[in-house]
Amino acid sequence: MRRPLKPTEVELKLLCILWELGPSTVKEVHAHLRRKEEYAYTGVLRMLQVMLEKGLVTRDERQRSHVYAPAHSRAAMEGGLVADLTERLFGGSAAALVLSALHSGKVSPEEKARIRELLGPEER
Repeated sequence: MRRPLKPTEVELKLLCILWELGPSTVKEVHAHLRRKEEYAYTGVLRMLQVMLEKGLVTRDERQRSHVYAPAHSRAAMEGGLVADLTERLFGGSAAALVLSALHSGKVSPEEKARIRELLGPEER
């Protein structure tokens, strides 16, 4: 079984930016990140280099400014993180994970309606 990828909080933040923007230079990622938080350009560069070493991003070096892209789709990353959380915290029970999420108070009525819709009449 393949080990799920476990990005840190900052790595996940940078991955979300790359999923939103698509392949981007350090300058573009830094500019997007700075809209919400204060980060040094060199810190973003170093973090992307570490993420490259970990296999979280790829780097295209054909241009003067290297272009970074997520190495995995958002869906693949979510699946790995959810599987890891389900196993480690809920003993492998997806039902326990879902029930915990539903009881957290963070699920809006719209989200609950969407969940009911996804389950379909035979699953309710």
